[in-house]
Amino acid sequence: MHTNSETAAFILRVALGAMSLAHGLLKILVFTLPGTVAFFEQVGFPGWTAYLVVGVEVIGGVLLLAGVAVRQTAIALLPVLLGATWVHLGNGWVFSNANGGWEYPAYLVIAAVAQAMLGPGRFALKMPMPAARSRLQEQEMNP
Repeated sequence: MHTNSETAAFILRVALGAMSLAHGLLKILVFTLPGTVAFFEQVGFPGWTAYLVVGVEVIGGVLLLAGVAVRQTAIALLPVLLGATWVHLGNGWVFSNANGGWEYPAYLVIAAVAQAMLGPGRFALKMPMPAARSRLQEQEMNP
C-alpha cells in the first residue's frame, strides 16, 4: 500500500528530474557547450565549470526520472541550483525580468531539499543492496 507522501515524492521527483534534464539539454542543444562556457565566464565562473553543471543536470535528471540514488542526486543538484540563484540574484524577484529573476532557481533549491528529505517515492528503480547491509536491516526489523 502506497501513501500520499510516496505519490507526492514521485511527482516531485519527476518534475525535478524533467526540469534538470531539460536545462542540461538546453545548454547543449540550444546554447551549445562553447556558448555555455562563455556565459559562465561572463558571470564570473570558470569556464570549465559549465561542463560539470551540464553533466550534473543531464545525469541528475536521468537518475531522478528513473528513481535511482534520489537523495544523493537531489543533494548533488544543490550547488548547481544555488549557483543559478546567485547568477540571477541581481535581476530582481520575478523570472520574467530581464535576464531572469531569482525566484525560480530559489524555488528549485527548496524542491531539491524537499526531494532529498522525502526520498524517491513510488515507481523508483531499486538498486541491489549489498548482502551485509541487507542482513543488518533484516536484523533491525526482526530482533
